[in-house]
Amino acid sequence: MVDVVEFDKIVPDLYASNSRHLLLGNGFSIALKPDIFSYGSLYENADFSGAAHLPAVFEALNTTDFEVVIRTLQDASALITLYGGDTELAKALHSDAQYLKEALVQAIAKRHPSRPYDIPPEKYQACRAFLSNFKNIYTLNYDVLLYWALMQDEVDTLDLAPDDGFRHPEDDYDQPYVSWQQAHTATVSYLHGALHLFDNRQDIIKYTWSKTEIPIIDQIRSALSEDKFPLFVAEGKSSQKRDRILHNAYLHKALRSFEGCCNTKKASVTIYGHSLAENDAHVLRCIEKGKCANLYISLYGDPLSDWNQPVIKNAEYLVRQRELHDERSPLKLTFYDAASARLWG
Repeated sequence: MVDVVEFDKIVPDLYASNSRHLLLGNGFSIALKPDIFSYGSLYENADFSGAAHLPAVFEALNTTDFEVVIRTLQDASALITLYGGDTELAKALHSDAQYLKEALVQAIAKRHPSRPYDIPPEKYQACRAFLSNFKNIYTLNYDVLLYWALMQDEVDTLDLAPDDGFRHPEDDYDQPYVSWQQAHTATVSYLHGALHLFDNRQDIIKYTWSKTEIPIIDQIRSALSEDKFPLFVAEGKSSQKRDRILHNAYLHKALRSFEGCCNTKKASVTIYGHSLAENDAHVLRCIEKGKCANLYISLYGDPLSDWNQPVIKNAEYLVRQRELHDERSPLKLTFYDAASARLWG
């Protein structure tokens, strides 16, 4: 049995620390929309009923990354055509690639509200009040709920001043997106990408509601039709995720930023809505090998429940590993009640 405190009880300790950092897991989204968000990946939520053979393609390529599979199918179709091979096979491969594009869009649509104003202002107020306790915010989620909440500055008088490092393109201010400028001032980072971030092979760009007033799902559909893919880290294993991150400048910098925050003495890291599972070990390792003094972890409901016991076990493992790495920088662990944070009111 572990002690679980109310979130309000840890707030004074947060403000007593040198710097305050927040890591969000999928529980952030579940707290708002438990009926549509789940812990499964996009792959697990995709509808393959119209092409039942496609999961075997993902398995053969050893990935759950839609972009990898789609591009592989497209390249194979093009090469078969070029070499004068089976035209029906080439068409089938091209058709499968198109099907996966639609499956990706539908998987995202199933997991996400389509417009910011689908969420009541009072929920944004509660969320922003929670977020205001932290200096840097890191999220492992694909959705744009965090982005929307940070942008809703008309619902309160809080000055959150979020900075995700994206700016208007200097050479074309009228573009319907903003691009990543590798800013060193970023306070918000999407560690595994997000559905509004795209890699166009020249820049990392971010689509916004404010520049187009087009629903995010419609923007994604349009981008996919132009062979532009959301920047996602959807691999199933931590090692695979880390490889993907290290090969993308934005994701790599985001992870290094989190690592830097964890390396600050007297800093605190607060985790909300994450199980600390092995598949995100590449992120948790930053805490394990860092120097931050305090770790606050949310538990939802009964600490003895089947879903909380692994969280507790994984958290205690981090503490032990920190002691092995650096006994002079012990990690103090505190569990807090997720519901008491009143994240969405």
